Amino acid sequence: MLEFYDPSDYKNIGSDKVLAVGLGTYAIRSYDKAFDAFIYAITHGVNLIDTAEMYDGGRAEEFVGRLVKDAGRDALFITTKMLPDRLDDKDKIVRAAEASLRRLGVTYVDLFLIHWPNERVSIQQQVQNFEILAERGLTRYIGVSNFDLAQLRKALEATRKHEIVVNQVHYSVLNRLYVEKELLPYCIQNNVTIQAYTPLEKGSVATNAVLTSIASKYGKTPIQVALNYLISHKNVVAIPKSEKIDHVQEILGSIGWRLESKDIEYIKRRL
Repeated sequence: MLEFYDPSDYKNIGSDKVLAVGLGTYAIRSYDKAFDAFIYAITHGVNLIDTAEMYDGGRAEEFVGRLVKDAGRDALFITTKMLPDRLDDKDKIVRAAEASLRRLGVTYVDLFLIHWPNERVSIQQQVQNFEILAERGLTRYIGVSNFDLAQLRKALEATRKHEIVVNQVHYSVLNRLYVEKELLPYCIQNNVTIQAYTPLEKGSVATNAVLTSIASKYGKTPIQVALNYLISHKNVVAIPKSEKIDHVQEILGSIGWRLESKDIEYIKRRL
């Protein structure tokens, strides 16, 4: 399935280009330490920053707002996510979005995602309600998160004016089968980008024997191999979290090269 492999370090989200590895903001322990690490990443080319209204009760969005003030709005492609209990009413959606924008210190985000499906509202209704954010100019793009294949298909069919451009899901070299067998082929066919969260499995990829053996061949670390594996696939962006500059440096070492297809296939057979 070599047609699924991508040599580019930049991926499309809508008509925009983002670096294939961004940074997430979930469960940051020290915002001050993380700030230095994120600014280092931004000055070294990282432009996709992911957050959500539910992360630390909005403090993660406020943290991204600090980054905006320092780095400038144009340096960042900002993704945030809305809780599903807002989705049954357009006014609630707008109010929640405006609250996120205030915390972020911006007038719009680049991408607003439904954080996960609202089980009490049809996919069609919640997606059509969510489109108001793009209609009001509060976001440039809309997308979803944690949607399975059936839900994603319904979401794409539901839109009226604004396309679903992203599905953010748990995807890593250790948690890959469903994404690669079901979601990824559909996303490639429909120009949807997968944002892979928890791509390092909270650090557990660092001690994986298969990744360690491949890493030694390339002079890389298992973490760099784990990220490179993901971004070697078309339509995939990885969003690890980091609070330390040295970890950011390691993450940045996952781009600028590619695993050979035979090594990708070896990883698929062994993990």
